[in-house]
Amino acid sequence: MITLLLVPLILPFALPPLARRVVTRVRPDVALWTLTSASAALAVGAVASLGVLLLPLVLAVPVLASLAELIQPLQAGPGAAVMTLSALSCGALTATGLTAARRTLSEVRRLRAAHDHIDDLPHAGGLCVIDDVRPDAYALPGGRRAADRIVVTTGMLRALAQEEREALLAHERAHLAARHHLFLATSQLAGWCHPALAAVAPQVSFAAERAADEAAAHATGDRGLTAKAVGRAALATTRVRVSLPKFASGAVTGPVPARVKALLAKAPTRRLIPALLAVALLCGSAGASALAGAVSVHRDVEIAQGEQSHR
Repeated sequence: MITLLLVPLILPFALPPLARRVVTRVRPDVALWTLTSASAALAVGAVASLGVLLLPLVLAVPVLASLAELIQPLQAGPGAAVMTLSALSCGALTATGLTAARRTLSEVRRLRAAHDHIDDLPHAGGLCVIDDVRPDAYALPGGRRAADRIVVTTGMLRALAQEEREALLAHERAHLAARHHLFLATSQLAGWCHPALAAVAPQVSFAAERAADEAAAHATGDRGLTAKAVGRAALATTRVRVSLPKFASGAVTGPVPARVKALLAKAPTRRLIPALLAVALLCGSAGASALAGAVSVHRDVEIAQGEQSHR
């Protein structure tokens, strides 16, 4: 049981190197879905394993053991090792829960503050222009009380030619249309659940930016123009905005030189590569191990309840 439940806690460390291969070899939208889904799946597996590992410690409390109708102590492996791991899982789950709650609240506050910053400004078709000579642009996702907005300063509009402005706005519209902020938020949450998954979040962000770049290139019909717009916007941008949540994307987010290089190359195609298969195998192994461990613990609980006998 112990080994089966430790596997989902170890396997996430294999995802970051795989993620770096996926984002450079797979079409951006496919990479985005793959890495976000893998991060979420591995995070769920890790948290589930910690929860099952916590069970021996919980059922060692007489009151809780009686509520679970245990007629004998739960034997899920070597006593000292099981209780030590159970105590560690308790601490890990507590830290994860507090971190997730605190950071989620912080992100929500940042989103509200960003909307408050532009709430009184006029907008047309979701585009909000801020009168500021310092260039900046970003896509601001909406919420229950606010709609999606593309925010751009007059300084950014002046820094770009007309065609480049269209590419920049197409990039930001692509972020909102594809709901990229949900992918970024999911990867953030996964990173709060397991430290190895935090290293995957930048790759998810890069995949989202690349997907928006490709959408902008398709909308303008000119990959070179889109690359030029991204590069010039990055050189001109001055961060003047209010503190944004990390899932709010901008045209100059991520490694801009790598994005420009990709735009100057041929359009990516969907390819099933070994890295994608490895990611699928990784998630499948983690899920199977967590499930097998949970089934093993369930059997041990039934034995402690006297419903089954040792074999």
